[in-house]
Formats: sequence, C-alpha cells, structure tokens
Amino acid sequence: MHPDIQKNFKIKPAHIISFIVFLLVSMSTLTAKVYAADAVWPSKTTYKYANVNGKKIFYREAGTQHKQTIVLLHGYPSSSHSYRELIPLLSGRYHVIAPDYLGSGYSARPSPDKQKYTFDLLAKYVDGLLNKLEVNNYSLYIQDFGAPVGFRMLLNNPNKLDALIVQNGNAYLEGLTPARQAFFKTANQDKSQEQQAKLYSFTSEQAIINKQYLRDVQNNTQIMNPDSWTHDLHFLQTKTDRLIQVQLLQDYYNNLLDYPKWQAYLREHQPPTLIVWGKNDPAFIAQGAKAYLKDVPNAELHLLDSGHFTVEEKPVEVAKYIVNFMDKLALKNTQK
Repeated sequence: MHPDIQKNFKIKPAHIISFIVFLLVSMSTLTAKVYAADAVWPSKTTYKYANVNGKKIFYREAGTQHKQTIVLLHGYPSSSHSYRELIPLLSGRYHVIAPDYLGSGYSARPSPDKQKYTFDLLAKYVDGLLNKLEVNNYSLYIQDFGAPVGFRMLLNNPNKLDALIVQNGNAYLEGLTPARQAFFKTANQDKSQEQQAKLYSFTSEQAIINKQYLRDVQNNTQIMNPDSWTHDLHFLQTKTDRLIQVQLLQDYYNNLLDYPKWQAYLREHQPPTLIVWGKNDPAFIAQGAKAYLKDVPNAELHLLDSGHFTVEEKPVEVAKYIVNFMDKLALKNTQK
C-alpha cells in the first residue's frame, strides 16, 4: 500500500463498535425472520362425528393431543370448512379441533319447527363435544358467530381457557355501528312476516356470495376461493336450512345484551389474548378490536389489511401470529 494512503487509512475504535452493532442487529433480524417463517409439516386432518346429546356433531381434528389444544369456532353462514387452510398451518404444533355447530355444515340439523336455534343451544353442543373428547383445557379461536358461542362456553366453564384468539368476533358495542345495532334489535323484536322475509333473503345465494364473501374484497375478488360459498350454499338449499340461520339472526341481539357479562369475564380472568382483526370489515368494525384493550390491556392486537373473512384472505399471516403468540405464552408459563 502506498505510504500516503496507508497514513490516511486509519480504522477508528468508533468504526469498529458501529460495525459490531450493525452485525449483531443484522444477525438478530435474520434470526427473527427465520423463526417467523419456520415451517412445520402438518398433521393429517381427520373428519369425524360424535354423538352429543343424541345428535351427530361433525368436527375436523388434526395434530397430536397434548396440552395445547386450539378450538376453532366458525361464523355465519359457514362451518368448520372456513378453517381448511388454517388447520394445516397449525396442526404440526398443536392439537386442533374445528366443529360444525348443530344446524350447520355436516352436523345434525333438527327442524327449527321442533328445535329453536339459539346461541345457548350451539354452545351447549360444542361444550358437549369437547367433554366427549375429554378436552379439559383449550385455547379458543372465535370469529363472528364464534364469539357468542365461545363466551357462553367460557361463562359456563371459566377455568378451562388457556388463551383467547379473537378474529372479528364482537364483545363490545363499539364493534357495531348504530345501524348494525338497530338491525339486530329489529331482527329480534319485529316478528312480522315482512321482517322474517327480509332475514330470509340474507340467506340467499346472491346475499351469501356478494354481501358476505365478496363484500370486503371488491378490488381483489380473486383472493376468495369460491369453494367457500359453494360449500355454505350446499347446506342452505332448503327452506328448513335457511330458517335455522334466520332463527340465529333473530337471537343475535341477546348477545349485545350479554356483552357486559363477557366483559366482566375478561376483566376478572385476564386471559392471555391475541386479537387478529380484519380492519376492512364494515360489519364488525375495527373499534371492536380496540375495545378489548379496555378489559384486557395486555392483549396483543394486530389490525390486518383484510375483511370479515380474514382467515380466508390471510391464513398464513394469521397462523404466524398465533404461533408466535402461543410460543411466547408457553415460554412465560415455563418461567413461572
């Protein structure tokens, strides 16, 4: 090296320290990315029936049964089919159960003329299924109808919950616009044939496709798998099938009245809570996600660029949040 260049080429201690810090940060970032992207081969999903209180309840199950069981509760107008992409992403690490409610999917569907459908009834049968399977503790994933089913289960068995995962599942009036609140109240209190016909129309093919699945993804409809609504509509072919869902829409206002009970449960028990909420949902708006922090301030909140059916749009992103959340929870439990 030329003497003049060698004279001017001096490595200062500050440069060495800066380089070491850069190297450590880079390694840390790389490790985090590898960890977040680390994949585990899925367990084969099985498709089963259980006799619960004399009725056949269908459920999907995957993963080895151990301490970490995740129960996936579906929304309207769907079934456990909603979780067909999420289950394989979780089943390599956890025991996963996804039931069809009584009256939905492949489960039994007693006539609504003889059996009144309420959220109390749905929760009773999911509880019965878990008891049948001897699942004594679980983490609960709640979405849409899954929230009122899940919170009823928690009130009945407050100590069974390991963790709560909320995806567009309301427990606060802040999550519903005034118009939406009025809709549920009218659905419950107006028994006229005109109102019944209006609710019945919401179970039609065009309503299910355009006002449910495609409503939130108008600029990117290709992201939604048509299998989702095709599967749902298969179970909404008859008047009896559709009236089951009408009765649940009529009962939904009772959930709003029960919100204070659910909130009291959260305040008292402070369950570890992950919130992964599609912020583009105009029905269950993002304020409903933020409202959980009033009662469980340590909840982990993520607002995703997705809609009501976030698990259809972003199953991998949801799965990553769940895995990271559950890993942190497991680590915390081992340190107690």
